[in-house]
Formats: sequence, C-alpha cells, structure tokens
Amino acid sequence: MASTCAPSTRCAAATSWSRCAAPASTTPRECGCVAERTNPLVSALDGIAPGRHGRATGAAGVAVSEVAGAGLAVLTARRGHRAALLERARTSLGLELPAGPRRVADGALACIGLGPDQWLVCLRPAPAQGMEALLSGPISGLAAVVDLSHARTLLRISGPRARAALAKGLPIDLHPRAFRPGDAAATAAAHVPVQLWQVDEAPTYDLAVPRTLALSFWHWLEASAAEFGLVFTPAGPP
Repeated sequence: MASTCAPSTRCAAATSWSRCAAPASTTPRECGCVAERTNPLVSALDGIAPGRHGRATGAAGVAVSEVAGAGLAVLTARRGHRAALLERARTSLGLELPAGPRRVADGALACIGLGPDQWLVCLRPAPAQGMEALLSGPISGLAAVVDLSHARTLLRISGPRARAALAKGLPIDLHPRAFRPGDAAATAAAHVPVQLWQVDEAPTYDLAVPRTLALSFWHWLEASAAEFGLVFTPAGPP
C-alpha cells in the first residue's frame, strides 16, 4: 500500500536552523591589537583626589591610605607536604604559617591565612628579585608560589568610624568581640573580593583587593564613609 509522508521533525528542525542561524561572525577582520596592559607602576587609584571626601565638617571618621611598594604572594602547600612546608617556613623564613584565618608577622614579613593550606605572604618593601624568587628557593618542592605584587591594591583603613564604614558592605562580624587584632578574613564588598586583616585595636585594617577592581571598591568605600568624612592619602614612593 502506497503511503505519503510529511517531512520528519528532524528534517524540519534542521531546515529551520540552517535558514535562520546567523553566521559565526559578522565582524570584519582587521589588523590591530588589544588595549595596552595597565602599567603596574601606576596606582590603580591614580586620579583620586587626596584629602577630604564626604562630610566636610568636623574630624574625619575614616582615614584611607594606599600602601605602596609591598610584595604580595599566595603560597599554596602541595598535597601531602603541609607539615614539611610549615617546618621549612619556620626554619628558613622565620615565619609561623597560621593554622586558620589569622595574621602573623616577623618584622617586615607577614603571613595571612586564606584557607586550607593557602596563605598570603606580604613583605614591605618588596624584594628586588620579586616574591616568587624570594620564596621559591627556601620552600622548593613544598608549595606553589604566585606573585601578586602587581595584581593587588593594598589599602590601610583606620579611624574611629572605620569599622562602621566597612560593616556596611562586608558580610562578616567586625565587632571587637568577634574580630580582633590578628584576625583575617577572605570576603567581598560590592562584588569585589577582599582579603582583610586587623592590625591593631584602633582599629586599623589592611585590605588587599584585585587591582583591576580597586577603583570599584574605592567608589563603594567612599560612599560608605561619606557620612563620617573620609581622608584619602594616595600611594607615595615605595
């Protein structure tokens, strides 16, 4: 018996797709290059006016300064080598790697716990040979080292209303009973990743933020501290 067949769904779909799909690219190809890389020697906050921001009367409640010339590196223990790394850091670098989200320091060298088997190492001023060269030798084979010196903007925030300004956006408890000198946290504010540690009782906080997002973080911080008055000191010579 003869039969008639309509086009199958598969064929119809294929025909429809081929008729309606856009070409892979309609952009004419030209010779050119991507934008120049950001100069690592120029502050990410270059152009922010120094001095008073926000409330103009009375004493400023928040002081913000950019820390210039610091060396920063992330240290990640290799699997199965944590114990050996802790010992080598102690004997070769004179540094106790913290077991949790804490900051420990030995002179100009500080270490902040970021997470399991991972630490942020900070040295001021940065070594001439770079952080990777400085650290890789003593801990060779025990950890991976990534130099972040030009990838992070380091800010110091202090003042009687510093805690109140930061608390507007950081989803962590900064009350003195919960967050004390030496405590650290990996958190975020205004969708910007923030590595934060408290330096003293004043309180004074140091924050490391991605350099590419430092300006966005500044705008958030400026708005958060506006009611208290903010004084900004740009980065000086290293």
